[in-house]
Amino acid sequence: MNEIFLDTETTGLSFKDGHKIVEIACIETKDLIATGKVFHKLINPQRDVPDEAFKVHGFSKEFLSDKETFRDVSDDFLKFVKDKKIIIHNASFDLSFLNGELKNIKKELINHKNVIDSLEVARNKFPGSSNSLDSLCKRFNIDISKRLKHNALLDCELLREVYINLLDAKEPKLNLSKNFAESNSFGEKIYNKAVLRISESEINKHKDFLKKELKKNFY
Repeated sequence: MNEIFLDTETTGLSFKDGHKIVEIACIETKDLIATGKVFHKLINPQRDVPDEAFKVHGFSKEFLSDKETFRDVSDDFLKFVKDKKIIIHNASFDLSFLNGELKNIKKELINHKNVIDSLEVARNKFPGSSNSLDSLCKRFNIDISKRLKHNALLDCELLREVYINLLDAKEPKLNLSKNFAESNSFGEKIYNKAVLRISESEINKHKDFLKKELKKNFY
């Protein structure tokens, strides 16, 4: 089964309060490797966009006024995610909007059984820590410099990288870019290495260990 990494942007925090979706993005993967298939739509919510939401994603009512409605894109969206495992960060939020919109136009709802909430995965792995997408990107040394505002398509790709790290229990990646390399006299790249400080007691223990090993082998 292929996977879908999904994210939405909205006009507010609750569909029950009349807020709507303004952006949907989905990235398809197979065994967590991107297939190149993407579903991405900006959506006319047919209502105003509060300042608080505009500050988050930057989509104004005027900008969205000529975009397709959710009804217009719903069939293509459902076809794209059909029979695939859907991975969402804080799934209850996105699903409440998606299923709310789908219910309004009498379309098939997304089955919760097909959804993995990466936030729950992160909370189980790192209890008591901040597990927002930004925090997890920083934990796994994933570049978020382009994330000036919330953007569903970019967040899908960031989530894919985060999820891979969550599953594989990877340590933060070493940055071996040009900025961290120097050349020796032969023109070869020498990468800076982290220096570990060893305590005095650890040094003494190591010396004692070496003495014992020397006695065993040479006396």
